[in-house]
Amino acid sequence: MRSTASSALREAPHAESFFDGFVEHKIDIQNGQIFCRIAGNGPVILLLHGYPQTSAMWHKVAPVLAKSHTVICADLRGYGRSFKPETDAVHSTYSKRAMANDMMMVMNSLGIETFFVGAHDRGARVAHRLAADHPERVMALATLDIAPTREMYRDGDSSFAQAYWHWYWLTQSYPFPETLIAGASDYYWLKKCGSGSAGLSPFSHQALKEYLTCFADPDVIHASCEDYRAAATIDIEHDNDDCTRLKMPVLALWGKHGVIERHFDCLTLWRERADDVRGWSIDGGHYLAEEKPGQVADAFLEFFGNTDIHDRSASIQSALQMAGDR
Repeated sequence: MRSTASSALREAPHAESFFDGFVEHKIDIQNGQIFCRIAGNGPVILLLHGYPQTSAMWHKVAPVLAKSHTVICADLRGYGRSFKPETDAVHSTYSKRAMANDMMMVMNSLGIETFFVGAHDRGARVAHRLAADHPERVMALATLDIAPTREMYRDGDSSFAQAYWHWYWLTQSYPFPETLIAGASDYYWLKKCGSGSAGLSPFSHQALKEYLTCFADPDVIHASCEDYRAAATIDIEHDNDDCTRLKMPVLALWGKHGVIERHFDCLTLWRERADDVRGWSIDGGHYLAEEKPGQVADAFLEFFGNTDIHDRSASIQSALQMAGDR
């Protein structure tokens, strides 16, 4: 299937800039390393990517935010260039709580006390748990094209299952989905991500090359399946055991031409889980940060700009200099 990927890469437009001014770091945390791209000065924004992508998805948005903020684009555990720990029988290794704890350890390593989070897809589910578990640290949360996981499973009907077939297929027992995906990872990625309203048009050549390269790794394929298995099991257990409502402001943005718009009342579902929710649809599909980056960046800047946060950028730069580029 490499010819399929080669054709897609030839047709993908080259981004004029791709994380210019950002420095790549691998941040040591317990049992592994988290890969991050970091730039800017000012209040901190942590950006988390979705499935089956990497932090490359923020290449059109992050530079805009970095003009006034310190921006950290991280690869989640199991994805991209971050560590890929072995899983367990109950999928706790890839629970959103475990993945959120990774991000908290990154923040601690960099001396960051309080920060904003902007997140898409799976990363937004990690961010939801991060905000619930560490409300004193997350000052505001902005999500792209999701409603809360538990409520989506609860309210999803057969038409939703047809549209989000991967939510159910990827939860099948190992090694069934892993084996089939690994046999044609490029074809799978392009089919999965190119079937939305915008097709493959949102993806630049540089980002697409990174996505396909990283997703060809069998460890990434397995970890991403575990991510979904956890979402359908232990993540819902954590939600049911912890009835904490988010107190920080929440911005929910979603694609007007996507599955969330067609199948859910996004703001109503978020208001089941948070006290201060606002948001709207953007005239695009699922991959909004790449399809409509200007609207996403503007919305994030206005939203985060209305929330007070202490500027720790000087200590962050000192921590990075001490850590070096590992």
